[in-house]
Amino acid sequence: MSDLEEMTGTRAAPAAAPQRMTGQQKLALAVLLGAQFMLAADFSILTVSLPVIGDSLGFSLDSLQWITTGFALPAAGFTLLFGRIGDLFGRRRMFLLGIVLLAAASLVGGLAQSSTMLVAARVAQGVATAISVPSALSLLTTTFPEGPLRQRALGLNGALLGGGFSAGALLGGALTELFSWRWSFLINVPVALLVLVGTLAVIPENRTGGHTKLDVPGAVTVSAGLLALVFGITTAGHQGWGEPGVYIWLAAAVVLLVAFWFIELKSPNPLAPVRVLKRRTVRWGNFGGFASIAMATAISFTTTLYMQKVLGFSAFTTGVVIGLPGVLTIIGGTIAPKLLARIGAPAVLALSLVVQSVGYAVLLWLNDGNSGAVLVLVALAVGFFGHAYSLVSYMVTATSGLPDEEQGLATGLTTMSMQIAITLGIPVVSAVIAARTSALEKTRSATDAVLGGLHAGVIVNALFLLASALIVWLFLGRGRAAGADTKGGAR
Repeated sequence: MSDLEEMTGTRAAPAAAPQRMTGQQKLALAVLLGAQFMLAADFSILTVSLPVIGDSLGFSLDSLQWITTGFALPAAGFTLLFGRIGDLFGRRRMFLLGIVLLAAASLVGGLAQSSTMLVAARVAQGVATAISVPSALSLLTTTFPEGPLRQRALGLNGALLGGGFSAGALLGGALTELFSWRWSFLINVPVALLVLVGTLAVIPENRTGGHTKLDVPGAVTVSAGLLALVFGITTAGHQGWGEPGVYIWLAAAVVLLVAFWFIELKSPNPLAPVRVLKRRTVRWGNFGGFASIAMATAISFTTTLYMQKVLGFSAFTTGVVIGLPGVLTIIGGTIAPKLLARIGAPAVLALSLVVQSVGYAVLLWLNDGNSGAVLVLVALAVGFFGHAYSLVSYMVTATSGLPDEEQGLATGLTTMSMQIAITLGIPVVSAVIAARTSALEKTRSATDAVLGGLHAGVIVNALFLLASALIVWLFLGRGRAAGADTKGGAR
């Protein structure tokens, strides 16, 4: 097998490599996938419940955004740190800690009697996610050897990640309408207990760091930098990009992340070795995943706005329409490893971005008629199917060719890309929609102005995905570029 084939998994593993999962591996996979599905659903489960929660606990309109921001800040800011801590001090141990914290935070959130108590619970859920997701992914990648088995496991993981996002909106709407918004929190508690029991029973400890010390200056600067970045982005999403504070936070993020880079260059025990950060597979694999997730999140927002503002759908009906195509995400993730084995993960990543672009472009024909809901279903079905392939191929690409002792770092980076993408996609596209809508309100009806704004958001979404596909193919998909990484890092 050539270096490129070994890195990207374009062919089957050598004959000596295991081709079937053992019983222990199947049990471990079931536990880890169950946890990932729960964590993915937790991202979106409160989306349709926010107005109800605000009325119940007395959130002001300005403070309601802290239900999502309080989660997003630690989830993105600490994921790289906790991924690396898992490498050094035990992935299973960190995973268990994260699940326990998630269960406790969910119980507090479900019983919250004040807005402060609920936001504190959301912050704790975000920290739990930052601990659990990279630990679960690194346990997954180290349980299965690089090649067909790992691709199959990551394929199922990608399927349930995408399915979890969609199921979260559906489940949150159903629980809120049938019972109470509190069950959007409380449902995590029994699921987390099952995951805890399963983990203790079937997953052994996985520690490879020995006595390596934690890079404290690197941990402080990267965490503070990511917190500043996410806070700047979320502030822009709620107050607009004209708010001066947005750029102060973003500037602070740049300064801190640049400082982190130079600290890592000189650190004897770096949190994130620069040679890993320079790898083409790590850089461009994460970029492709970021593009896919950011635009999938943004298109969910765009279609939600359309169905509620133009078609007049309820929040629950909107959740159903967006959630149904999520089934194709599960199917796509399940069968994605077959295409990866044929043409390689980088090529699949580039192709999947093109498929998403084409699917979302269907929304350019949105109108105020009854056919709009059908167009949404078609666009999301095609786009989410391609999105599933992106989730699998970017995780395979970004974790390939790295030793087990650096899988926590690799999965921490993939999780960080995911969190920042979720945070960034909506503010950027919503700014485009708002600007275009405002410009058209002077000459068109309110409905036509909103439609014009939505069309502008769709154009930006589709073009960004096409440009990202080209970038991924140019810098990662070609054998000459990708093969350089197997020699110790891109030059």
